[in-house]
Amino acid sequence: MNKPWLKHYDKGVPADVQVPEIPLWKLLEGSAQKYPDHVALEFLGYTMGYRQLWESVLRFAGALRAQGVQPGDRVAIMLPNSPQFVIAFYGTLAAGGVCVNVNPLYTPRELRHQLSDSGAETLVILDMLWPRYAEIEQEVPVKRVFTTGIQDYLPFPKNLLFPLKARREGRWVKLPQHPKRLDFKKALRAATPTDQPYPAKPDEVALLQYTGGTTGVSKGAMLTHRNLVANTYQSLAWGGDEVKELEGKGVMLGAIPFFHVYGMTVAMNYGLAAGYKLVLLPRPEVKPCIEAIEKHGVTHFPGVPTLYIGFINFPGIEKRKVGTVKVCISGSAALPVEVAKKFEELTGGKLVEGYGLTEAAPCTHCNPLSGQRKMGSIGIPMPGIDAKILDENLNELPPGEVGELAVRGPNVMLGYWQRPEETQKAIKIDWLLTGDMARMDEDGYFYIVDRKKDMIIAGGYNIYPREVEEVLFTHPKVAEAAVVGLPDPYRGETVAAFIVPKPGVTLTQEELDKHCRENLAAYKVPRIYEFRSELPKSAVGKVLRRELREAALKERQKVEG
Repeated sequence: MNKPWLKHYDKGVPADVQVPEIPLWKLLEGSAQKYPDHVALEFLGYTMGYRQLWESVLRFAGALRAQGVQPGDRVAIMLPNSPQFVIAFYGTLAAGGVCVNVNPLYTPRELRHQLSDSGAETLVILDMLWPRYAEIEQEVPVKRVFTTGIQDYLPFPKNLLFPLKARREGRWVKLPQHPKRLDFKKALRAATPTDQPYPAKPDEVALLQYTGGTTGVSKGAMLTHRNLVANTYQSLAWGGDEVKELEGKGVMLGAIPFFHVYGMTVAMNYGLAAGYKLVLLPRPEVKPCIEAIEKHGVTHFPGVPTLYIGFINFPGIEKRKVGTVKVCISGSAALPVEVAKKFEELTGGKLVEGYGLTEAAPCTHCNPLSGQRKMGSIGIPMPGIDAKILDENLNELPPGEVGELAVRGPNVMLGYWQRPEETQKAIKIDWLLTGDMARMDEDGYFYIVDRKKDMIIAGGYNIYPREVEEVLFTHPKVAEAAVVGLPDPYRGETVAAFIVPKPGVTLTQEELDKHCRENLAAYKVPRIYEFRSELPKSAVGKVLRRELREAALKERQKVEG
């Protein structure tokens, strides 16, 4: 197959990666053997070395086995970024279990679906979230619940002050005596570390990562040990010679949630496999990110566009010491060109847009860190990944034509958990259909035009929200923008833009309309502008266009009603 992108790889980036046939936990074990005394985790002042982390992982594996957890059993983890998350994740794999990442923001209804669908009999949950589990306890297959609190891994005196603060804020939950409940930290202390971590075969499932919740019923992508090891190696290889020099010395900022596949691979697995210090933040907020960069000399800052937008607009950012940042890969949503430029001016580091999806563990494309970057492009396929653009009949389209992006590689999932029909729709002759409309240029750089389902059809024209958003972001008074299609009796759909202005500025519809008319064909110009103080976002920071659309429709019904 012709791969025009290979000639644009940075120095030291291989065309393919040799994926070792090992369980995912071997990556952490390897770093613990190489760098036993290096700091592995830093959490709000608490530090844990690689040797200690690996021992805790083996202890948790021992605790799970003592509770009767067998290879293949599902263990749900409902925690923010914390030492407990890392220990529970790798400990589950070392016991032979299958991890099920659960968003801590989930409501009881969403939690019920995920526990029931996965068949998880073990749950590791933050103490404050116990009431959500208690509400659905009788409706799910869970047999044992490990509870843990943020205070369990805080240094003195923070460990004593945190519960007092939580009580003052009304967030403290007094845990009941309960036959299913086990204390995470006590269980670790009492457990005998396993001396034989489970030797999983490459094609055994390591993780059920749920996806598609915004488009219907959430389904579990079955990601194998090979998928996760491969994508970690592919991500490490992407840094080329420049990043190889940081092995055992880099500092990874773990701000994006590990329960999301992007944070799990690009921050947690990547950071630990490379022997970095992983600085954990329980919430992806801008101020703690800046403080962590200054305090720990962060070199790697993976994030999402909303985090970088907050960073460049943070008051006094020009005076902060953020020059240690070297590598930032933005994922999960489109990165506005203006944001990347400003971020690089402020830090001197490199911020490149990448692309991936849960079903590919997740990274498939990225712009080169040192070589040619094409702003607005998701870049080129990473080592060992093939990509092409297909029409509705699955025929390959030539460069420049818009169609559906399809990818193939050792990182692509086995399929959806207990959903063979959905799997058949997503994977065709070894190719994963992404659901994203895209094009490829002559050099092999790919451009996401938009989600298939987000495309707006107005007056017979196809309009891609991302293109309109890119133009809105170039307006100097715009901090955030999102575009959706709303029903229109004449055009079928019309373009609606939701805008968050920069702090302290006055912005009018007339200004935006003039700006858009100068930069877009008339049929793409928004007919509706709404100003907001913030946009609804998912836990990982992706703007939820669906929620904007639904809120606008409800508002319209009120007015018309």
